[in-house]
Amino acid sequence: MNGLTALVLGLVLVLSACGIRDAVLAPPPNLYATGKNYPTDTVPVPLRNTAPRIFYVTGRNPEPGPDGTVSYGLERSESMAFGTARVRFGAADWDDLVARTHQDGKRSLSSLEVERIDEVVRFREVPLATERTDGELIFDPEQKAEYDAGGEAFKAAVRAEIARTGNRRILIFTHGVRNDFTSSVTSLANLWHFTGRGSIPIAFTWPAGNAGLLGYFRDREAGDFSVFHAKEMLRLLAEMPEVEDIDIVAHSRGTDVMAKALRELVIYHRGRGKLPKTAMKTGTLILAAADLDTGVVRQRLQAERFSEAFEQINIYINPTDGALRLSSFLGNVPRLGSATAETLTPQDIARLGKAELVFFIRAENIAGTGHSYFRNNPAVLSDIVLTLRTRAFPGGTLRPLEQGADGFWQLHPNYPLERLPDLSDAASRREER
Repeated sequence: MNGLTALVLGLVLVLSACGIRDAVLAPPPNLYATGKNYPTDTVPVPLRNTAPRIFYVTGRNPEPGPDGTVSYGLERSESMAFGTARVRFGAADWDDLVARTHQDGKRSLSSLEVERIDEVVRFREVPLATERTDGELIFDPEQKAEYDAGGEAFKAAVRAEIARTGNRRILIFTHGVRNDFTSSVTSLANLWHFTGRGSIPIAFTWPAGNAGLLGYFRDREAGDFSVFHAKEMLRLLAEMPEVEDIDIVAHSRGTDVMAKALRELVIYHRGRGKLPKTAMKTGTLILAAADLDTGVVRQRLQAERFSEAFEQINIYINPTDGALRLSSFLGNVPRLGSATAETLTPQDIARLGKAELVFFIRAENIAGTGHSYFRNNPAVLSDIVLTLRTRAFPGGTLRPLEQGADGFWQLHPNYPLERLPDLSDAASRREER
């Protein structure tokens, strides 16, 4: 095999590993293996059903759907859209779905189907026209008013969902390359359901999904295109008095899209003399299989005190991640999501954990290329669920991770069954904080 053939095969591996296309209920987290801990009683009554609404924000170009609905492909749109996707869990009723959520239920995994997509708000295209007045560049007033009207309609829809469910926390998920619209929505549906449906789920789905040899690189460009839309979504949510906190889960190349948007907001609010955490209302940031240049992270995130904006940052890594290893090869630089003791020393990890509340969690014994483990691995999914439900730091009774000699928190395949936490009164417990 010559070098070119190896490169081609490697690129195909990246594209196949990054995609998430199987729309099924993910394997239940180990956390629920014994039939305990799923917070059935605290799920808001309007959300105890098998066909909930998942919200989305997208820069994908709309395509006509059946019966007046809409669908989205991989083409870009200069106008951001907000809407709802009705997701059907393949269960007879709510009780049946809860049983499937527990491994001890012995029932086959449920299917997930996006039944209907409805676009609620279509923003005006950007960039808006500008005009110069007394040396100041301002937006055209009419276009600005039209764009702002879209923002108010977006806020009204979120406000109505807060009133309907009582949930004041937002859970945002953004995907990586080669993910279509449906996979982004169903991945979030899995995360949101397993965390107990105590938030308003919003999928930020950017125009990824390009196939072929150059698909990875085309998707990366589409990610850069989408940063402004991500930033606007975050800005609008933070402006709402009704919103308490915004948790964010980003996967693969979606970590780059979200990190860039968040970094710009951190700099903006700090320039206004505001604390980023207070102004942005950001809670926990989870980066899974982060396709980020480690050196760039140091120079553009750490150097800007990026972590100041969050309650904590959890970075899930897998040194055997085939997709990230190839990405490292192509860029000739290590990737954050496949970090090892050679790229992060115990001293680095200890300082980041103590001062910046940044925690590195290494997933152990991940099969295959192990790139979508945030969704498919019951141990990793358990820790994500525990983080979002309890707000606990690693190492305590609510997140019983063990720390290795190299500083990485170790996530064993059967976690957390050896020290299964009791979450019956976790909402009132704060010993880890």
